Amino acid sequence: MSYMALYRKFRPTEFDDVKGQDHIVTTLKNQIKAERIGHAYLFCGTRGTGKTTIAKIFAKAVNCEHPVDGNPCGECAACRSIAAGTSMNVIEIDAASNTGVDNIREIRDEVAYSPTEGRYKVYIIDEVHMLSIGAFNALLKTLEEPPSYVIFILATTEAHKIPTTILSRCQRYDFRRITADTITARMEELTRVEGVAAEEKALRYIAKAADGSMRDALSLLDQCIAFYLDQELTYDHVLEVLGAVDTAVYSALLRSTLDQDLPAVMDQIEKLVIQGKELGQFVTDFTWYLRNLLLLKSSDHMEDILDVSTENLIQLKEEAVMLETDTLMRYIRIFSELGGQIRYATQKRVLVEVAFIKLCKPSIEPNTDGLLDRIRALEKQMEEGIRAMPAAMPAYEAEEAKSRKQAAEPVAPKALPEDVRQVAKNWYQVVNQLHPLLRTYLKDAKLKALGDSRLGIIAASSTKEDFLKAPEHLAEIRAVILRGTGKEMDLEIASPDHDPHFDVGEIDMNQIHMEIEIEEE
Repeated sequence: MSYMALYRKFRPTEFDDVKGQDHIVTTLKNQIKAERIGHAYLFCGTRGTGKTTIAKIFAKAVNCEHPVDGNPCGECAACRSIAAGTSMNVIEIDAASNTGVDNIREIRDEVAYSPTEGRYKVYIIDEVHMLSIGAFNALLKTLEEPPSYVIFILATTEAHKIPTTILSRCQRYDFRRITADTITARMEELTRVEGVAAEEKALRYIAKAADGSMRDALSLLDQCIAFYLDQELTYDHVLEVLGAVDTAVYSALLRSTLDQDLPAVMDQIEKLVIQGKELGQFVTDFTWYLRNLLLLKSSDHMEDILDVSTENLIQLKEEAVMLETDTLMRYIRIFSELGGQIRYATQKRVLVEVAFIKLCKPSIEPNTDGLLDRIRALEKQMEEGIRAMPAAMPAYEAEEAKSRKQAAEPVAPKALPEDVRQVAKNWYQVVNQLHPLLRTYLKDAKLKALGDSRLGIIAASSTKEDFLKAPEHLAEIRAVILRGTGKEMDLEIASPDHDPHFDVGEIDMNQIHMEIEIEEE
């Protein structure tokens, strides 16, 4: 006898064997026990969640001669013939290959004939969303008022494509994705029956890779068992068969990316390619790795939600501290976009490398996320630069050097109120001579003439106020003003919440040409 795939061999034969769809199973069993059976059902849900399986069990149960608590007995002639696929009362139709009006007209003609055995004639129409509009229209009347002995079960993965006129005539049941715990428990049960030794960690990875589909999980399990026949199925074996990557690789890649060590990142991608890893699966798994980091940063009580080992959890917590939330959001955005592109790409490696270049070099991304990463990189460089500076000269030497510098440079006169207003009038010319980072922080600032030589700059937020108050930034703004006017001007930085001169009106910015250019470095 030829080998039968696991998902066919262990397909449930009664409602109690169905996993993860208790809300549907209970309702259908109660309908059968109470003899409140509907005439049209719509089963919606992703692939491998049990739509066709439950439809066949339901067809057996309504025709069973000796049902037990809503389940088919499996022993009577009707149950045996339906299970063998020889019953004339259960008609399965693939709507993907029978899309036309003529196919539906055949059904409409056939329903006039009562069942040859049993009580109900059950039509199971799979992938019903593939029917043409004409076919749906031909089905309408029959679906609304079928003979008392006819039941329609429509199954689809895309319920949004079905006309509302059809939806309104059916009882709709939405099949949920099956949880990884449920799929893992089912696979543990089946491997025991099959006599296959398997690590719990290996089965859990298969369950996660199946993405809520029991059929996909059993197909992957079949594939892994066949590759390592008569051997224990380990976590490493599963990774090798599925072309997946261990979490240690994600950690190493992330840390190299944070260090902006592009050569190290490219070297690790090279190793993945040489090992034959599936880059599409790698992108999906790395996105989930970043998602776990984001959850850890978002709350202190996420340990129970994250399905990871204790060692991996410790590593994730350590890396979560190393990353800012907006940086993580940027990483996830880039890899989510990559996940949609890589499926149909011919050069997958190039796309992956470009994504990591974007992560390592935020300056090539002209958006707010990239700008924040660039600011952090500059701050880090400044900190390292300050740490690398030699010890300060003695105080008396510094004072002497300052005196010599002041004696060598002529003292510029103080600005007058009209000079302040002139600078405000040509503010955009001042700002465009500053460092690009300063331009960004000054772009939405307001100005105030505070009298004498004082120019008030009202930053948009407290964060920007603190940034602009840094001595080196104030010195740069004063230097640009001095070059343009030949006058020394006193700058007072504040924000709307900390403005000591709130009673002084702002200079009308509508009269100022604010053509501030934000350039990329």
